[in-house]
Amino acid sequence: MHQHPPILLGRLLESAIASHSSLIGRVVHAHIIRTHHHHLPSFLSNHLVNMYSKLDLPNSAQLVLSLTHPLSRSVVTWTSLISGCVQNAHFITALLHFSNMRQDSLLPNDFTFPCVFKASSSLKMPITGKQLHALALKAGQIYDVFVGCSAFDMYSKTGLQADARNLFDEMPHRNSATWNAYISNAVQDGRSLDAVGAFKEFVRVAGQPNSITFCAFLNACADMSNLELGRQLHAFVIRSGYREDVSVLNGLVDFYGKCGDVVSSEMVFHRIGQKNVVSWCSMLAALVQNHEEERACVVFLQARKEEVEPTEFMISTVLSACAELGGLELGKSVHALAIKSCIEENIFVGSALVDMYGKCGIVENAEQVFSEMPERNLVTWNAMISGYAHQGNVDMALCLFEEMTLGNCGITPSYVTLVSVLSACSRSGAVERGMQIFESMEVMYGVEPGGEHYACVVDLLGRSGLVDRAYEFIKKMPICPTISVWGALLGACRMHGKPELGKVAADKLFELDPEDSGRHVMLSNTLACAGRWEEATLIRKEMKDIGIKKNVGYSWIAVKNRVHVFHAKDCSHENNSEIQAMLAKLRRKMKEAGYVPDTKLSLFDLEEEEKASEVLYHSEKIALAFGLIALPNGVPIRITKNLRICGDCHSAIKFISRIVGREIIVRDNSRFHHFKDGLCSCKDYW
Repeated sequence: MHQHPPILLGRLLESAIASHSSLIGRVVHAHIIRTHHHHLPSFLSNHLVNMYSKLDLPNSAQLVLSLTHPLSRSVVTWTSLISGCVQNAHFITALLHFSNMRQDSLLPNDFTFPCVFKASSSLKMPITGKQLHALALKAGQIYDVFVGCSAFDMYSKTGLQADARNLFDEMPHRNSATWNAYISNAVQDGRSLDAVGAFKEFVRVAGQPNSITFCAFLNACADMSNLELGRQLHAFVIRSGYREDVSVLNGLVDFYGKCGDVVSSEMVFHRIGQKNVVSWCSMLAALVQNHEEERACVVFLQARKEEVEPTEFMISTVLSACAELGGLELGKSVHALAIKSCIEENIFVGSALVDMYGKCGIVENAEQVFSEMPERNLVTWNAMISGYAHQGNVDMALCLFEEMTLGNCGITPSYVTLVSVLSACSRSGAVERGMQIFESMEVMYGVEPGGEHYACVVDLLGRSGLVDRAYEFIKKMPICPTISVWGALLGACRMHGKPELGKVAADKLFELDPEDSGRHVMLSNTLACAGRWEEATLIRKEMKDIGIKKNVGYSWIAVKNRVHVFHAKDCSHENNSEIQAMLAKLRRKMKEAGYVPDTKLSLFDLEEEEKASEVLYHSEKIALAFGLIALPNGVPIRITKNLRICGDCHSAIKFISRIVGREIIVRDNSRFHHFKDGLCSCKDYW
C-alpha cells in the first residue's frame, strides 16, 4: 500500500484539530496503522497524541502514548498530552501526566512549564506552583520570558502577590505578554492604580502596548470610574494606530458604558467597521447598565436583523432589559430564541429568564424555568425569591428560602437574598416572621445587617401600623439611618396619618438629600391627607423657591412591541380622543357601580368636584384606558408605573376589573397588583 510522507500525514492531523473534526483525525490514524506495520515514528506519534488531546479525547491520546515505544517518547509527546488536557480544563490530569513524564526521566521544556503553571493556578494550588517554580529554576528555564510570565501569572491568580511582584522584579527580560499579565492581574485583584502605574512604566521603557494592554487599562479606568483617564487612553489608542482594532473599540464601548457616558459608547460603536458579537454585547450591556432598556431592545433587534448569532451573554442582557421594562412580549420571543439556539439551560440565561418572568408578574413561568434548570446558582435562587417577594407571596418566598438554606442545596444566602426575604415579609405583613429572620441573620447566615435590611424592617413595622415601634427601632440602630430607612418611616406616617412623626422623618431626609423632590412631595401629601393644606402648600412653595422639581409620575404599556408612555393629564397620544371617551365611559360605569373617588389623595386644596376630576387623569388610569381600546378582549392588560400606585387608582382599577371582566396587572415601584373580579392580589395591603 502506498505510504504517504509523514509530513503530509502530520498536516492532515493538524487540519483535523483546526476543523474540530475527530472523524478526519481517526481516518488519518487508521491510514497510519495500515501503512506503518512497525512502531510509529515519534513524529507521527506526537501528532496523534496532540490531535486526540486537543480534541478532548484524552483516553485515545493516552492509549497512543502507551503504545508508543518508551524510547520514542519525548518531552514533545508528553507536552502535547499535557497542553491538550489544560486546553480542555482537565487540570488535575495534566499535573498527573507531568508527574508521569518526570518518572520517565524527561526534563520539561519552555512549552511544558507554562501549561503546568496554568493548571496549578486554575486549581488554586500555590504549593504545587511553588514546586514547579523551583523545578523551573533548577532547570534554568525560569528566565525564559514565557516561562517566567506563566509563573508570575500563577502567583497572581493564587493570591501570592508578594511572590508575584518579586518574580516580576527579578525577570531579566520582559515582553508585552509579561506586562499584560501584570496589568491584567492587577485589575482582577482590584489594584487599578497599580495597573495604571504599570502601564505608564511599560510605555516609559519604550514598550509597545497592544490590544490586550489597552483593554486591561480600560478595565482599570472603568473600575475607578475615571472617565478622564480613559479618554486620554482613547486619544493614545488613536495615536498608536489601533483606531480600527475591533477588540480595543469593544473595550472602549464597555468602558464608556461603565462610566455612564452612553453617548460616547454609541459613538464608538457606530464607528466599528466590522462589528463582531462582542461589539453588540458591549453596546447592549452599556445601555442596560445606564437604564436605557428600551434602546437596548432596539439594538438587540438590529443585531437580529444583521443575523448576529445570539450568545448566552447577549440573551441574558436583553432579558434584563425586558425585566426592567416589563416587556413580556419581547421577553417571550427572546426565550423562544434561547431555546432555538440551545442555550436556555445555560445558568446565566436561566437566571435571567426567572428574573424576567418574575418582574413581569408571570410567576408560574418563572417557576417552570426554575424547576427545569439543570443547575442553579445563588443568582437563580435570589431571582425566584425576589419574584415571590414582588407578588407579596411570603409563604412561597419563605418556603423557597428554607429549601435553599436547609435542603440538599446547602447554599448560603447573600445580602441580596435576605433583602428579598424581608421585603416579602414586609409586603405581606408577616411581622413576627420578618423580625425573627432579621434578628438571626448575622448568627445563622453570617450576613451583617445593612441599610437595606434595616429599611425593610422599618417598612415591615410601618406598613403594619406599628409606626411608633418603627421609630423606636430606628433610634436603636447601630448604624446611621440611611435615606431608605427614613423614607420607609415617612411612607408609613403618610399611610397611617402620623403627620408629626412624618415631619421628623422628613427633616432627617432633607438633611441627607435636600434636593430629592420625592421626600418633599411625600411630606406635602402626608399633611394634605390630614387636611393641613396650608402646611402642605408651604412645602410646595419651598420646593419651588429653592428650585426642586417634582419627579414626574408616568405609566407605560407595551402593545405590539411598542411601548406607550403616559403621564398625568396626558393628552398627547395619537389615540387621545378614544382614550378620553373610554375614560368618560369608565367614570360613568364606576359611578353606577358605587365607586367614590378618594379625594384625600388629590394634592390641591380644591372643591370636591374638581378633586374627583383631578384623580381621574392619573397616568395609570390613562394607560389602562388605552389598553382597553388597543388590546383584544381576554388579553390581560399589563401596566408599569415608575412610582407607587395611589390609593384612588388602586380602588378604581378594582372596580374596572369587575366592570370590564379583564385581568389587569399593575407593577409599581414596590410590587405587583393583580386585579381580577374586583379584587387585588395584595389584599389592599401595599
